[in-house]
Amino acid sequence: MKFKASKISTMRTWGLLLVFGGMGLMVFGTSGILLFGEIGKIIAGIFMVFGLISCAASMVIYFWVGMLSTSAPVIDCPECGKRTKMLGKTDRCMYCHTILTWDPAAATTGAPSEEQTLSHS
Repeated sequence: MKFKASKISTMRTWGLLLVFGGMGLMVFGTSGILLFGEIGKIIAGIFMVFGLISCAASMVIYFWVGMLSTSAPVIDCPECGKRTKMLGKTDRCMYCHTILTWDPAAATTGAPSEEQTLSHS
């Protein structure tokens, strides 16, 4: 698994980045009015549209994550004991980032013992 956080947290992070990116684009676009005068209004309009598209995409992501979150099964993390939501066959705990899975074939037995580490050296 390539995520360092749970899938729900990762998607929420992308939504937050889109909000900040969209707001940044809109602020950057309005600075075009101050810097370029009349042509700056066109630049501001273009950046305003891109910023609004980014914020709308963020809203869609937040709505989608909210819908996924309501149907996600809640389990107890075996490592930290807190209740966390799990999407798909494998996910990470929202709190301690332990890899969780429903598939016994993908499950690990934990950290390797000293004997296993020494025998591989």
